[in-house]
Amino acid sequence: MVIVLMSCVGKKKSFKCKAKDLYDSTWFHYGWRYAQSLNPDKIFILSAKHGLVDPEIQIGPYQETLNTKGDKEIQEWAAGILKVLDQKTHLNKDKFVIIAGEKYRRHLVGAICHYKIPMDGLRIGEQLAWLKQRCPK
Repeated sequence: MVIVLMSCVGKKKSFKCKAKDLYDSTWFHYGWRYAQSLNPDKIFILSAKHGLVDPEIQIGPYQETLNTKGDKEIQEWAAGILKVLDQKTHLNKDKFVIIAGEKYRRHLVGAICHYKIPMDGLRIGEQLAWLKQRCPK
C-alpha cells in the first residue's frame, strides 16, 4: 500500500469541518492535490493537536504546532502517531510519502522502512513552488 502523511498548517477555517477542508493555506491546498495525484491507498494528516487524523473526520479549529514544542514533547507526539499507524498500516511493508516539515517527521522515519520525502531540504517557498509545478491549476 501507498500511504501519504501530510502535516497540518497554522491557518485554519474558523468552523468545524472535515479535516481535509479545515487547513486553509496555499501550501496545504497544493500539498493535498499533490498527495491525491499519487493515487495513494490512504492519506493521513499529521496534526500537532490531534495526532494522526483521517481527512474525512470533523474537527474544529485549534492553535497548536510542533514548532513551539521541545524535542521530548515531539518524541511523545510521534510515538502516539506511530502507535496508531502501526494499527492501520504495515510500517515495515507499506510505502510512505511524507509531505511534512522536519519537526513533523524526524521521529517517524526511524520506524518506517520504506519512505520518500519528496521535498526534503526545500524551504517553505521552494516547497510551494515545487508543489505548484506538479499541480497546475
